[in-house]
Amino acid sequence: MAAIARWCIAHRLLAVLIWLLALGGTAAAAGFAGTSYTNDYEAPGTESGRAAALLKSGFTNLGGDTDTIVWHTDDSTVRAADVEQRMDRTLRAVERLPGVGDVSGPYTAAGAGQISADAHTAYATVTFDRQADDVPVRQAQAVVDTAKAASGEHLQVELGGSAVALTEAPGAHLSEAIGVVVAALVLFLAFGSLAASMLPIATALVSVGTAYAGIVLLGHLMTVADFAPMLGMLVGLGVGIDYALFIVTRHRKGLRRGLTVTEAAQHAVATTGRAVVFAGATVCIALLGMLILRLNFLNGVAVAASLTVVLTVAASVTLLPALLSLIGLRALSRRERARLAAHGPQSDPPTGFAARWSAFVERHPKLLGGIAAVVMLVLALPTFALHLGSSDQGNNAKSSTTRQAYDLLADGFGPGVNGPLTVAAQLDGADDRLAMDALPATLRATDGVAWAYPVTYNSSGDTAFVTVVPDSAPQSRQTSALVDRLRTDVLPQAADNTSLQAHVGGVTASYDDFARIIIGKLPLFIGVVIGLGCLLLLMAFRSVGIPLKAAAMNVAAVASSFGVVVAIFQWGWGSELLGLGSAGPIEPFLPVIMVSVLFGLSMDYQVFLVGRMYEEWLETGDNRRAVRVGLTETGRVINSAAVIMISVFLAFVLSGDRVIAMFGIALAAAVALDAFVLRTLLVPALMHLLGGANWWLPGWLDRRLPRLSIEPPDCRVRAKIPRAGASEDDEAVVAAQRVH
Repeated sequence: MAAIARWCIAHRLLAVLIWLLALGGTAAAAGFAGTSYTNDYEAPGTESGRAAALLKSGFTNLGGDTDTIVWHTDDSTVRAADVEQRMDRTLRAVERLPGVGDVSGPYTAAGAGQISADAHTAYATVTFDRQADDVPVRQAQAVVDTAKAASGEHLQVELGGSAVALTEAPGAHLSEAIGVVVAALVLFLAFGSLAASMLPIATALVSVGTAYAGIVLLGHLMTVADFAPMLGMLVGLGVGIDYALFIVTRHRKGLRRGLTVTEAAQHAVATTGRAVVFAGATVCIALLGMLILRLNFLNGVAVAASLTVVLTVAASVTLLPALLSLIGLRALSRRERARLAAHGPQSDPPTGFAARWSAFVERHPKLLGGIAAVVMLVLALPTFALHLGSSDQGNNAKSSTTRQAYDLLADGFGPGVNGPLTVAAQLDGADDRLAMDALPATLRATDGVAWAYPVTYNSSGDTAFVTVVPDSAPQSRQTSALVDRLRTDVLPQAADNTSLQAHVGGVTASYDDFARIIIGKLPLFIGVVIGLGCLLLLMAFRSVGIPLKAAAMNVAAVASSFGVVVAIFQWGWGSELLGLGSAGPIEPFLPVIMVSVLFGLSMDYQVFLVGRMYEEWLETGDNRRAVRVGLTETGRVINSAAVIMISVFLAFVLSGDRVIAMFGIALAAAVALDAFVLRTLLVPALMHLLGGANWWLPGWLDRRLPRLSIEPPDCRVRAKIPRAGASEDDEAVVAAQRVH
């Protein structure tokens, strides 16, 4: 690490230029290539996956995205002459717009079912010539503007669908800007130097900007979800600013102790830079753990987020030291520079609130540890009510046109019309066709089905499907139960004595199948992530207790943050007030992604906190002193880093995207609990209670484990490790043996 720092400092202008060229080059390439995101939740081999495959192979004309135009009147009916004439003109105008393939309205014999029973609501379907991911926003906006122009004092017109939702996405990166501004303010208050406070921001922006463009290019090589760039930016800004903060803090400490700018920067990268690389590696391991699930949708998210973390770590240990050498002593505030010039180098004695708090925890470990454990347990309780399912446009903000269209359709035609199921089958012979012809009547008589449309056959007659409208909402547990009932009871009986094999697809069915796969593999996924993280900590800290406590703390942070997410998004506690829409289930892919990110972020603070304790333990062999000094010296910087990360994450609630808002709140809650409850309360309390057992490692395991040092070898002294349960007097025995 020291060699990297020396090169970057000696060639600082070249190092900065390389990063700027990387940013500019990837941004230009991404702009030229364009985006190619895919939200493909289909899982091969599942019922819904087979239904989707049948429709794709048998019906080549079902490729375009289908959206809806809904209109409603209270004073009259949609069949009134003035309403019919106005909407008929509007629908013809929409059909002539670029990108629109077909418009099917209610004012024909075939569209009679598109008028509600009370005749106050009607809808038309708009089929684009491509999927929603490929529809240009300007084309979708033209449809919205043309349809909305028909609204009047007595006529409400709203639009719903995936393509229409593109027009509601925020155009400017307001959330990122707010997060960066808050982070800059916290850094300035912590450092008192404008130059020093800008360096973590600049480092994070360059690395995250490069990663953002890289993810755009990655979408052309593999399946990448449309929220992956925002997720990468969310994680990258948080960890990027924090990693740079830790290094800048160590650099400033070296300057105050009389080191030259070059020496201080080299020492900061050689010491704290090692911890940054280690912490970044744990985050990447947690993220790449998603690959074991073998789902294309999650593979792209894992690689995209890991790419962002790798680039933020690289910028922290290469670009940052170059920038530190450029600003020189301006990394210190004016007051600090004046004091250094007048009084010479000074040490940083552990004083202030951090020292008093550390001593307070040392005196009351049982009480404070118990309080922290109760807080985490109470917040984790809602996690047991977690319901995975498909949130939809009914969960959007009340003011959005997609939410209002959803509500109008649900009120006029029943909640199931917003998420119909599709029963698809491949036919082989006359018996299969007879069974398929009789299927709609059987489905209409099934409990939980509001309506089943007639069978639609393809041109060759070997593939057919039936659209089924449930009497419950798409995200309802009743709809999920209907899917199971159709698959296990209704369809097998309907196909009795034939070779007909029908498969249930649709939004609810595909999400349910996706959730089942994830839930089935979740124990393996969590086990791999925890196991690899513990192995890294075991090699770094030469202790059995440290990795086990870290795993327990990480599980606690994840469970408690999930509890917050369930309370806000699933139970709806304050979701409307926050502009996050109505209550609904949690997307099935969110637990896996959040577990990966949260495990990685939780490990960061464990590394920085326990790393300093371990360094003190190696020097003194005194557990109490190690815990007290470690908490005192890292408490302030960890709290500052947590405030920055929380601010960045919460700012993403303003993104207008429910999924990103979930990530933002979950990560903010996890970091807050991790920094202010676990790392400053529960972890030091447990370490005081366990004493020398914290650092116990069997001799045979110590000899066989490879060594992975966070601190450079020339500044470490190895303590003689006491037996578990040894007294404090025994812990003071130190063998001054340098490790080279």
